[in-house]
Amino acid sequence: MDIVELRSRVTEFCRNQIRQQRLPKWWRDPLLVTAEADERFDVLPQIAAPDHMLPRDLLKSCRTVVAFFVPFTEDLSNGNVGGKFSSDNWGLSLLPTNGLIQGISEFIRDCFAEFGFQSELTPATYNFDPESLTARWSHKHLAHLAGLGRFGVNAQLITPAGCAGRLGSLVTEAAMGNHPLVEESELCLHKAGNNCLQCMQTCPVNAVTLNGIDRHLCNKRIQVNRKRFAARSEMWTDIEVCAKCVAGMPCSLKERGFN
Repeated sequence: MDIVELRSRVTEFCRNQIRQQRLPKWWRDPLLVTAEADERFDVLPQIAAPDHMLPRDLLKSCRTVVAFFVPFTEDLSNGNVGGKFSSDNWGLSLLPTNGLIQGISEFIRDCFAEFGFQSELTPATYNFDPESLTARWSHKHLAHLAGLGRFGVNAQLITPAGCAGRLGSLVTEAAMGNHPLVEESELCLHKAGNNCLQCMQTCPVNAVTLNGIDRHLCNKRIQVNRKRFAARSEMWTDIEVCAKCVAGMPCSLKERGFN
């Protein structure tokens, strides 16, 4: 199985899941990259979290890191524009998106298993330390190193399909080689030397700064949103979202606002 077949299989699986589960049209076709599980990933404890796992910690025999991005549609993204709190649809998309990412991960694992290769998965979310608010397995940092995207000022990964969406990753024994989608050093307008910083201006609690995200300030806002959603009988009790720095940005739906 080569990269073309893998990408095709994953796209078809994603479309089928949305159709069979009769889910809203909140997602576009996924993007997927593979990267050799080499020394580039040794920097993860320095750039992500001191206790961040390496690919070989997850699977000693791994040869490839797989990262994918499920981009949101324009309607879902734009629906979260304006106001101080997350839109209902943005909140309601959380759990089905988690399920979709988990399903894609398991499907990729099964694809490799057809050829006798073992793979290891991690959860789509909630795999972070509650004190430091950092993850021992950061899908964003894995995807960055694998060439799926580049970080914006908002600390989100900007991919060829933008930053409004969600990421997943896994490791496998299969040797898939390097198949990045991004080789440019920057995709963020500001980081590329252009005027923007819209994400900083939009954050309702000023958690987005040029020096990075204030994780605890950001999380406080997410918990405010969770309580607001939980107080409503028609909403779930564990919706932890905000994304005001993600929706309605020049980089929300595509790489760079000028492309």
